[in-house]
Amino acid sequence: MLLAGCQGPQSALDPAGPAAQAAAWLWWGMFAWFGLVLLLVVFLWLLALRRAPRHYTPEQARRLGRRWIIAGGVLLPGFSILVLLAFGIPLGLRMLPLDGPPPLRIEVTGHQWWWAVRYPETGVVTANQLILPVGRPVDVEVASADVIHAFWVPRLGGKLDMLPGRRATLRLQADRAGRYRGQCAEFCGAQHAHMALAVEALETPAFEAWQVARRTASPIAPEHAAAVEAFRPYCGECHRVAGVSDGRRAPDLSDVGARPSLGAGTLAREEGAMRRWLREHQRLKPHNGMPRHDHLPEASLDAIAAWLETLAP
Repeated sequence: MLLAGCQGPQSALDPAGPAAQAAAWLWWGMFAWFGLVLLLVVFLWLLALRRAPRHYTPEQARRLGRRWIIAGGVLLPGFSILVLLAFGIPLGLRMLPLDGPPPLRIEVTGHQWWWAVRYPETGVVTANQLILPVGRPVDVEVASADVIHAFWVPRLGGKLDMLPGRRATLRLQADRAGRYRGQCAEFCGAQHAHMALAVEALETPAFEAWQVARRTASPIAPEHAAAVEAFRPYCGECHRVAGVSDGRRAPDLSDVGARPSLGAGTLAREEGAMRRWLREHQRLKPHNGMPRHDHLPEASLDAIAAWLETLAP
């Protein structure tokens, strides 16, 4: 499977794109500058402790106090802010959708507590995963379907709030193939921590092949026909599976068998994970929008889980 082809990075915060690299440079620059300021203040403090006491007249004391207020309370902070703006504004422009090579547009909508991802140029729809081409700028258009969320992939760029009723755009670019973690960075409810986004950057040929595969509905093997018939009335009203159902209220499951996790990062997709999720999803991720399936026979749940495992491009 395409999603299993790239190995993860050694560091979860190692910049892997120009926007993230700009943010890292700005952070390290701020750390170095304010570290120097702290060392200077500590040095002056220690120097003052070692000096012999001096006696000042009231007027001299007032003049000395004014000098320290102007130097330490006005000039130093003002100069620091100017330096920060001088470096921060140009670096911040790298995260904006400005002129450059034609970008790829991807629409990401935040829900409680999952991600809907759509590629408008090809009509590909997926959920809880974002696939990017290496070396190409990507304009991620973010919005929210309910409460305030925040889109953030630390290794590729800064975060951007997702507001209900409004759209905003963040420019990302991955300079090398690999897997990256995205996360909702704005508290959005009880399961905010379980709202992860699996991000993967693929070389251009692999990315194009993934899109072509996603535009083709997975064939239904005869042994899964009963599972599909059980899925349609109970799950198909909310979930979409290409060629089977057209639900829009819940995550698209057309390629769920290829995703690295279930429930937006709640449960690693390993042997038996799909069955466990269908049976225990309200225990694993309380208050998620999927109802319990207590009315379905265990055999039907097992059959649906086995079929969903096969849905991979």
